[in-house]
Amino acid sequence: MELKGAQQAVDQWIQEHGVRYFNELTNMVQLTEEVGEVARIIARRYGEQSEKESDKAKDLGEELADVVFVVLCLANQTGVDLQEAFDRKMDLKSKRDHDRHHNNPKLKNKEN
Repeated sequence: MELKGAQQAVDQWIQEHGVRYFNELTNMVQLTEEVGEVARIIARRYGEQSEKESDKAKDLGEELADVVFVVLCLANQTGVDLQEAFDRKMDLKSKRDHDRHHNNPKLKNKEN
């Protein structure tokens, strides 16, 4: 699904199940909360913190999808065509960053 289709799917879901969009400020707070949940999983599962037993069942994909959902809500309610914005950003990054990243000694021969 393209981003435009995802935006339409979220809008349809809001109309059918959500009554209305939360206001932009509420959605921004929700986005921050969802990003925090992603950060907690990453920090504990892939970082140096130990993972609590209660965190082991958390699904990173589900939490990332929550972030995407709220971003799509914010795009819809502020009139942003996310597909167009994303395509422009990818073009910009491709032109601006190709040589920069390939010439970055910090990225060469780095083991993950």
